[in-house]
Amino acid sequence: MPYQFHEDQRRGWVGALIHLHKTHRRHTDGRKSVEVDGRTVGQCIEELVNLYPGLKEALLDAKGGLKNTIEVYLNLESAYPDELKRPVKDGDDIHLTLMIAGG
Repeated sequence: MPYQFHEDQRRGWVGALIHLHKTHRRHTDGRKSVEVDGRTVGQCIEELVNLYPGLKEALLDAKGGLKNTIEVYLNLESAYPDELKRPVKDGDDIHLTLMIAGG
């Protein structure tokens, strides 16, 4: 069951659904998506990490920014650049994908 805020805690916030790459689902007990609240993509990811602390190392670098291997899509469109500052509306979908490079 997705995380739900009580109505009084959501004042001024909006809900979004974060869809996770298969690699990251081990940190969410196998959940493919998680409902979070926030006004920006960054706040939504912060809420996700608060709910599932194991994702912090998987998603964020030492400075708290997104790792360069994480790609963010907001409503199926790339959120690059400034992904974390992108505004979120109630009901938006955020997809976190993992870029894999090889050589």
